[in-house]
Amino acid sequence: MKRTVVLLYGSLVYAFFLVTFLWAVGFVEGIAVPKGINDGNQGELLPSILVNVSLLGLFGVQHCIMARPWFKKRWTKIISPAAERATFVLVTCAILQLIFAQWQPLHETVWSFSGAVATTMSVLSYLGFGIVLVSTFMIDHFDLFGIKQAVNHFRGKPHVDPKFHVASIYRYTRHPLYLGFMLAFWSAPVMTQGHMLFAGVCTAFILVAVRFEEHDLISAHGEDYIDYKRRVPMILPLRGRSYDHKPSSARMASAN
Repeated sequence: MKRTVVLLYGSLVYAFFLVTFLWAVGFVEGIAVPKGINDGNQGELLPSILVNVSLLGLFGVQHCIMARPWFKKRWTKIISPAAERATFVLVTCAILQLIFAQWQPLHETVWSFSGAVATTMSVLSYLGFGIVLVSTFMIDHFDLFGIKQAVNHFRGKPHVDPKFHVASIYRYTRHPLYLGFMLAFWSAPVMTQGHMLFAGVCTAFILVAVRFEEHDLISAHGEDYIDYKRRVPMILPLRGRSYDHKPSSARMASAN
């Protein structure tokens, strides 16, 4: 019964993630959702900014705490380790839904494009969301969103953390998910103050969060990740060459 409950829980959370991801696209692009990033009546400037920053700050604090190994170690003494990742995803999606519902629009236009430029910006924004989704499959999509842990638990199989490997776009940027989000948020044909606030705070969070994440990745993968970090850009693929990964043991053999 416990295994069935964890599997059902993980499956429902994964479905909630899919809905929330599509909702996020609609929210940023202003389509197919009840309220987009620029929809609604604007309130007073300062209170609106404080509300929006607080909402995004809640998202940032949740990630900075729940994604850390020390928190996971304590948290899995309370809940099943097989449900830990799904719970992280559930809380993340709940906070995102809160942001979508309570976001305060700021309608003042920062820039506005039309014609071919506007079309190009829209394409880049959708491309950014596409990069985010595809990048998750380049590592381990179902592990990342907690469904793999629930399925393994249901089958009575021990969960094994994904091994370090470099595939596809990860050969050019260490964090294509963050690259995708930044591209999606900033490539706006019409950039309002509210949209810019959203993009700016999210970018600031990414630049802070990536430092914590890199520390955890070095702890988990050691010399392999240190070498990868030395040779591949963090977010922007600016060095113009790809990375061919060799495990540390293979590098030592070649050196000898």
